[in-house]
Amino acid sequence: MRNQQEKDNWRKIISPYEKPSVGKSVWQLINTFVPFLVLWYAAYWSLSVSYWLTLGFSIVAAGLMVRIFIIFHDCCHGSFFANRKANEIIGTIAGIFTLTPYHQWRYSHTRHHATSGNLDHHGEGDIWTLTVEEYLALPRWKRIAYRLYRNPLVLFGLGPIYLFLIDNRFNRKGAKKRERFNTYLVNVSIVAIISLLCWLIGWKAFLLVQGPIFLLSSLAGVWLFYVQHQFEGAYFEKEENWNFVDAALQGSSFYNLPRLLHWFTGNIGYHHIHHLSARVPNYHLNRAHKENRLFQEVNSISLWSSLRSLSYRIWDENRKKLVGFQYVKDFLRAKKQENKL
Repeated sequence: MRNQQEKDNWRKIISPYEKPSVGKSVWQLINTFVPFLVLWYAAYWSLSVSYWLTLGFSIVAAGLMVRIFIIFHDCCHGSFFANRKANEIIGTIAGIFTLTPYHQWRYSHTRHHATSGNLDHHGEGDIWTLTVEEYLALPRWKRIAYRLYRNPLVLFGLGPIYLFLIDNRFNRKGAKKRERFNTYLVNVSIVAIISLLCWLIGWKAFLLVQGPIFLLSSLAGVWLFYVQHQFEGAYFEKEENWNFVDAALQGSSFYNLPRLLHWFTGNIGYHHIHHLSARVPNYHLNRAHKENRLFQEVNSISLWSSLRSLSYRIWDENRKKLVGFQYVKDFLRAKKQENKL
């Protein structure tokens, strides 16, 4: 059991890790963007040698693209630099690389942090997750839409393509002038860079290099976002019972990845700490976890065990757990037999 006193004093425990380091942030920019650009050029150069070699360079570059997104993510939380303007500038640049507008994503992701695990607000900047009761109350066509949405081929195949290439190109309803301008700036910059590269190396070469980088990094990004809240032991509660600390420590996974993958994913696997305080820079998350029992006494998932999350589709409020659609079928069948009796 987690020490209740530590849980009550979580603000005091987490505060020493919330101060960003200019040196560490700058070094992370260097050791992420520079090798990414070098690998991108190496992938292009290798097209004349072997496409297998190109794919090798692209796979590593895709890992670095995920790391660039984590830098973007930290900037959106204002945790990468202490200076707000520095976060906005670097965040916008990283957003151009990752095809994601800075202000638009910051808004939706802030909503996600404020409502994660809250069944009265679920779906706000999050994976669409219904309860069994909500699902059964839907008209047939919407049940089919939900089942399609939760299908892994759609969620991790079409989903990343739609999200990064299409959805991110449009401003949300009610967006203010500053947010709208940032979206336009990112969109124009993306078009300009792609046009320049296609002019310099040709559109076929561009697609052969950038295609695998985009597909692999976007798939990895959506998977990470999915598994951080869709796992065995996840936390969901109605508004009246919802608790911020429990939602962070129980409803956000500790994805216990190999050390190399923690590096490429910017320590986002320590998601329970991140949700407790988004002000902690990614390079302090590992230390916060190692130095505090509060953060260690949580359920962890491994790379292998996380694959079970693919079978989770819907939240059963009675059993307090994520279940698959087969459970709903069995439930309805049992209910029909009960009614016959």
